[in-house]
Amino acid sequence: MNEKYYDGYTSFGYLKTNKDYKKYELSTELDRVPEYTLDLSDDELSKLDEIMNRNPIVSLRDHGFISPKNPKDIRPYCGEMHTFFHYEGIAKSGVDIIFENFMDGIATITSKNGLKWDDVIYLLGMRYADIHHQNTVFLAKSYKDLLRAKRQKQTALLPSLEAASILENEIDRVDILYGFGIRCMGITYNDSNTLGSGLTEKRDGGLTNFGRRVIERMNTLGMIIDISHCGDQTSLDIIEASRKPVLMTHAGARSLWNTPRMKPDHVLKACAEKGGIIGICAAPNTTMSKTFPIHSIDSVMEHFEYVKDLVGIDHVGFGPDTFFGDHVALQNAFDDMLGISDSHSGEAFEISPYVEGLENPSEAIKNMIGWMVKRSYTIKDIAKVSGRNAMKVIQEILID
Repeated sequence: MNEKYYDGYTSFGYLKTNKDYKKYELSTELDRVPEYTLDLSDDELSKLDEIMNRNPIVSLRDHGFISPKNPKDIRPYCGEMHTFFHYEGIAKSGVDIIFENFMDGIATITSKNGLKWDDVIYLLGMRYADIHHQNTVFLAKSYKDLLRAKRQKQTALLPSLEAASILENEIDRVDILYGFGIRCMGITYNDSNTLGSGLTEKRDGGLTNFGRRVIERMNTLGMIIDISHCGDQTSLDIIEASRKPVLMTHAGARSLWNTPRMKPDHVLKACAEKGGIIGICAAPNTTMSKTFPIHSIDSVMEHFEYVKDLVGIDHVGFGPDTFFGDHVALQNAFDDMLGISDSHSGEAFEISPYVEGLENPSEAIKNMIGWMVKRSYTIKDIAKVSGRNAMKVIQEILID
């Protein structure tokens, strides 16, 4: 089912364990949690196969990152330069294109609090070195690069960053990042930075003057703007300031789940009206709902259907934001640094240990498409949401 080439390579196979890097026990298994099935009929499986083989399949946010099995190892592991990438899992995902930020938000190689310039540059350099030693994924820099993925039976990674905090007040760093291959960048994470207000701030001051300069530079270079973690007013300011469509690569609807991490209707509409795409997120304890109190594919897809009805199917995509291992343990490990629990505040809920049906990239997009097949969506509409909407906007922004 659109499976990619995999030759058995594991990260840093060209180095010596415990000599060139420290070895950790990692969550490499693809069946970490009980198997989830959509109970698709033979006809439905055939339809799913047709969609995935004949259309571009795009994840607006997922990760090949592998987390340590022991939660106590998470912080020290992320302080190392050699974090592992699950090439086998990505090969089994059937995804052609992934907006991949290489978990830059938790890289603490040179600092205690992350989102620093040196951390990100070290992270990118080491990950790129590993990628160049295998044949499952490749780094894409242009729209034409993305078109090669399905034909070559590989997955194209579109290098992205979670937030622009690393710019500090240096506008030319945008160009440097572009030179390093970055083609999509978030403006803020949960906290504010020199560009604008993050979504956990009690007072949203909107886009700063420096932030406006960054938006202009990103437009000029051909870099995609992501507002997934921006405050509401900052999001609106960015949408207005940008000459190009703006993306929410991984988000959901606040009308269904009233937390800062979700987006209110007027911001979702503003994004769509500018031609942007909203990628529906599936990180644990984000896109929950009152209808489905246990976080599962059903609650995630309730957000999809709500946003689809609100802004139209031409402006929705999938950005599950999954990786390999215990996502909740990682959230807990970095909560004090990244304000994750604050971003999930506002609703009383029982923490879900994982998202049923959307546990890691090897199943996430495939199951979201299968969910739509099960509910008799047309092939045309499924193709739009699973990649064609995203490709249309990418083509408008990226410069070949």
